[in-house]
Amino acid sequence: MDNGDKIDKFKFAIDRGGTFTDVYSICPGGKVRVMKLLSVDPANYSDAPREGIRRILQEETGIKIPPGELIDASQIEWIRMGTTVATNALLERKGERVALVINHGFRDLLYIGNQARPRIFDLEISTPEVLYEEVIEVHGRVIPAEGGVRGSNSFGSDCCVPGSDSWKHVQGSTGEEFLIIEDLRLDILKDKLMKIKAKGINSLAVVLLHSYAYAEHELMVGELAEKLGFSHVSLSHKITSMVRVVPRGFTACADAYLTPHVQKYVQSFASGFKEKLKGTSILFMQSDGGLTPMHHFNGSRAVLSGPAGGVVGYAITTTDYMSKGDGKPPPVIGFDMGGTSTDVSRFDGEYEHVFESTTAGVTIQAPQLDINTVAAGGGSILTFRSGLFAVGPESSGADPGPSCYRKGGPASVTDANLVLGRLLPKFFPCIFGPGENEPLDSSASREAIGKIREEVNHFIGSQSGDEHKLMSIEEVAMGFIRVANEAMCRPIRALTQAKGYDTSHHVLAVFGGAGGQHACAIARSLGMSSVFVHRYAGILSAYGMALADVVHEAQEPCAKVYCSESFAYLERRLDALTLACQEELIHQGFTKAQIITEPYLHMRYEGTDCALMCSPFSTQEKGTSCGKYGDFEEMFLRRYKREFGFSIPSRLIIVDDVRVRGVGKSSIRMGNVIEPGDGPPPVEMVAQVYFEQSNSYLNTPVYLLKKLGAGHKLPGPSIIMDGLSTVLVEPSCEGEVTYSGDIKITIGSPANPFPIHQTDLDSIQLSIFSHRFMSIAEQMGRILQRTSISTNIKERLDFSCALFGPDGGLVSNAPHIPVHLGAMQETVQYQMKVLGDNIHQGDVILANHPCAGGSHLPDLTVITPVFYKGVTRPVFFVASRGHHADIGGSTPGSMPPHSHSLLEEGAAFKSFKIVDRGTFMEKELIEALTTVPQGAPPGCSGTRNLHDNLSDLRAQIAANQKGIYLVCELIDVYGLDVVQAYMRYIQENAELAVRSMLKEIAQRKRKERGMDGYGSCVLEANDFLDDGSLIKLKVTLNSEEGCATFDFSGTGYEVWGNCNAPRAITLSAVIYCLRCMVGHDVPLNQGCLTPVNIITPKGSLLCPSDNAAVVGGNVLTSQRVVDVVLRALDSGAAASQGCMNNVTLGDENWGYYETVAGGAGAGHSWNGRSGVHTHMTNTRITDTEILERRYPVVVKKFQLRDDEDAHFGGRGKYRGGLGVTRELLFRRPATLSVLTERRVFSPYGLKGGRDGAKGVNLLIKADVGRTIYLGSKTAVKVFPGDVFRMLTPGGGGYGEPQGEETAGGDRGTDCKGRRGEAERCGLRGDE
Repeated sequence: MDNGDKIDKFKFAIDRGGTFTDVYSICPGGKVRVMKLLSVDPANYSDAPREGIRRILQEETGIKIPPGELIDASQIEWIRMGTTVATNALLERKGERVALVINHGFRDLLYIGNQARPRIFDLEISTPEVLYEEVIEVHGRVIPAEGGVRGSNSFGSDCCVPGSDSWKHVQGSTGEEFLIIEDLRLDILKDKLMKIKAKGINSLAVVLLHSYAYAEHELMVGELAEKLGFSHVSLSHKITSMVRVVPRGFTACADAYLTPHVQKYVQSFASGFKEKLKGTSILFMQSDGGLTPMHHFNGSRAVLSGPAGGVVGYAITTTDYMSKGDGKPPPVIGFDMGGTSTDVSRFDGEYEHVFESTTAGVTIQAPQLDINTVAAGGGSILTFRSGLFAVGPESSGADPGPSCYRKGGPASVTDANLVLGRLLPKFFPCIFGPGENEPLDSSASREAIGKIREEVNHFIGSQSGDEHKLMSIEEVAMGFIRVANEAMCRPIRALTQAKGYDTSHHVLAVFGGAGGQHACAIARSLGMSSVFVHRYAGILSAYGMALADVVHEAQEPCAKVYCSESFAYLERRLDALTLACQEELIHQGFTKAQIITEPYLHMRYEGTDCALMCSPFSTQEKGTSCGKYGDFEEMFLRRYKREFGFSIPSRLIIVDDVRVRGVGKSSIRMGNVIEPGDGPPPVEMVAQVYFEQSNSYLNTPVYLLKKLGAGHKLPGPSIIMDGLSTVLVEPSCEGEVTYSGDIKITIGSPANPFPIHQTDLDSIQLSIFSHRFMSIAEQMGRILQRTSISTNIKERLDFSCALFGPDGGLVSNAPHIPVHLGAMQETVQYQMKVLGDNIHQGDVILANHPCAGGSHLPDLTVITPVFYKGVTRPVFFVASRGHHADIGGSTPGSMPPHSHSLLEEGAAFKSFKIVDRGTFMEKELIEALTTVPQGAPPGCSGTRNLHDNLSDLRAQIAANQKGIYLVCELIDVYGLDVVQAYMRYIQENAELAVRSMLKEIAQRKRKERGMDGYGSCVLEANDFLDDGSLIKLKVTLNSEEGCATFDFSGTGYEVWGNCNAPRAITLSAVIYCLRCMVGHDVPLNQGCLTPVNIITPKGSLLCPSDNAAVVGGNVLTSQRVVDVVLRALDSGAAASQGCMNNVTLGDENWGYYETVAGGAGAGHSWNGRSGVHTHMTNTRITDTEILERRYPVVVKKFQLRDDEDAHFGGRGKYRGGLGVTRELLFRRPATLSVLTERRVFSPYGLKGGRDGAKGVNLLIKADVGRTIYLGSKTAVKVFPGDVFRMLTPGGGGYGEPQGEETAGGDRGTDCKGRRGEAERCGLRGDE
């Protein structure tokens, strides 16, 4: 393949974005042309990339090419393109019509997904629609043979399930053994496929369980579909051969949905050229940063096509210029700020890839560049709410756009920059207004920001009455810019600090239309000293296409232990994949000398799910080297240690996948060196630009980049215009034009720094601190997830992290698990009360006891005081709470359904110093965890999983240490008095938001009762637990002060069971409900409870005795308290499932725990979501393939309920969501523990809506086929062949049902809105 050295033909690199299409062209003779045009302009052209090519060819050759005429491609050497066609189709749900073929019993698997909801405080749960339109269930099932998987839970090679002697043994591609427990029924499938085809659907996604290793059934389905004439069939194992059926299924659906759409676009593009571009090299950018031929370009690898070009562009150009004296370039942060969002990424000598990410609600399992997106861009809408400046996440988009676009749009970031003089309308094309022929409208921006200024000043006046604090339009605009900058700093900190990198050591590479206006401020905020802006920053994604290499990858699954016995096998597989990559690239025209192959092994510790894609550390032959490919183990250990902070020396390392990345090197000439600057840089004009440091407008020279020479220095303040973007050099910074015409900005300290060390309340600073405090809790959570080892924390995300003030009051809590929200504050304050002055630097405290603010014993809370230099007492506290899979007690999993005292539920800690002045008290901790509590009944045990307990506790300590570092860093910048002052202001702000909401409810309820709007108002509600225990609530609201008393007097007595809920649980439930009712983002902290008095009568089930059993109170009673509070407050939402559906399996050697989704309640304007976790939990469920590989169970069914009770339940004007049916078949004797609610009392409907369906727990015995009703709570021995069937509760309906609904009605219509528009309950496997 030609590497781009020829210059006798045209070469085009094009980025077709959502709004603009950017074109970079190298013309014969070496001349460079760049062009930017609207991506959609049907009045003038049908395809923007083709139009860009047409215009440049016509202008450069002088040969007229009329629009619409076929273009002669003989003068074009190559075209390289990135496109958002796939992304837009995904966002707008405008892809191909698709049907999903999946195993019988799993029709709703992808609809349920991981069962978590995206926004935990939204009562109306919104999730993206599924991509398929119809579902076909196919008979045929494969499961792993027990013992076929190496791991900590190997159960032998025989199988004791009755009838299993007829199961066929087969070997998968990984070498593992599998069992075919049901043959594939192609005869039934054929009829269903023909019905689907008759509906006009021609694209299929085929997703069968365990096809990543045993693909024969998928291949047979694919062959049948092709014979029947389906035009596109995506087999999940061919799209991505990685384990986990849900993300693999999403990826296959995305491929089936997008690839035909992408191919239609590609064919449409080619059809505008003579001979359809025959003989011209056409390459498309993939999400992984590599180019691929047009005919290989598929939907699942096209989602990040455009952004990937930008990453390649800055990676090559920035590192090339910024290399240090030793030739090693510094690490770079890419900052791509567009109209609706900002993309950030990192490059340090190699591209950082992820192999699973979510776009537009669809999880895609494919190599992708690690690009993080934040909803803050030029179009982000500006609002002022409850004393806080908010930027986004809503965007004004391209239409109507910001106010200055002359289409009546809202105030946006672009307007703030225009008001401050940072955008110059003179240099923008006249493409705005209804006729798209007017310039930017500065007056509209001032008017829009002025309206917000009135709100701000009204708030300031109502709070302080000090006219000197009133803000100008410029100060308001500047405030929004500062808040936007902080929002964009958060993902950069997540990419660096949260992964152990020092942000300040990076260079900030800025591109995209809006990035240059914010670059200096963001770099300064992050401690960076250099900013790099390429001369093609405005079209860097297109430029990156020209620089990119051609990539072909080959990957296959594996299940080998990384050890000397496996090296020969691994070497053979790497050889085979390397050869496959080389042959493909040679076929594309590369010589062998131009091809580089990169070997990778996807490795993990056995018994864990966190695999790392590792290249070899060195190629030197030694004991851990895989033949000529080198030492992968060393790289795995180094990366694991860096990423997670520890290693596990005693564990085997498993290879999940073998991968080779083939790279065909294709470089182009980077451009000529520009002429050196002659004399001072020419000033085009002088603008008035507002800067925060001076709090005034400053004379700011404006330069045109095309008129500047190499070496020209541009001290700030100054503006550089390049025709494609605007670059602002702030005061105390200096820009310099490089030899290649790029801009390097050196960041200096401001001469007059903004007064950040003032303790007086400033709304802008308050908004920034809100981001910073939340960022601390979020980064703690990332560290905990990364460094933990257990499935519960690392995979199910059953943990929370928080920051607390010196009084123990909650400051910020990352939105992890709602039931933890208020409870941890009680735990911290208990330690302060009990330990007093006995809290020292280096101490770490462990607690889980209910009387110490614990929720239930498996939730272990680790608390660390934050000390600051020169201060003798803690200035803050940080804490993390995680659910441990086992801490002892009467049943495996420490969730005994019939416990009657705390002694039966495991190890209890009131105030245990796990680290005492820097010394880890391991011996004492092990003794406490393994010793059966005195007085515990027979059969109780110490922890059954000590190793994971210790590892996860170390991870919690590490997360807290990260929090301490970040808090101290914040204090270093602002000062302790300022940080603590804003801590109080943040709490007061949350209090204000809650008071406003309580006032509104009280006034509304009084008016409904015919009273005036001011005075007190009493609201009441009650509900029952399944044992008949009453939860009773009376809420007294004061409409003038915005305060409330939540009085639970009359609630039932402490129960002889485990549904007692410590007071901390009730606090969490109330704070959760208040946050939901506020309806917009407010800081979640102690202030939410300040206007609230909560009364829980002593001796009731909401304030039980110290040794009462409580394991069910956390997971069940908490949900019922939420139902009661929301009903009392007239939230407008019917009851959700009111349960977490806790299931624990295991014996003395293994244990597994899961919570199962149900139905969400309908509301005054929405249908309830089906198959989702609601209210006080949001944990994920273990993927079916992982569960079946690791434990001796088979998932027989996991889908939305379709029984008669579910059909009737939840009816209304708006329908309650459906619960799920989940069936587990046991392959070994075990203990099954079930801890559930809503099996007796239904989730309530509202305003005439029907109650939701009750849940049901059944055990189907293998011996005689008996079906046994298990009730709400039980622990029972199960045996091979037994099946546990759980039907989880649905949500209540809202409003009187419309029209006649009968049991015999149309099932498809009945499910509409509950399963989703895409699934019509048709074409099931049992038809």
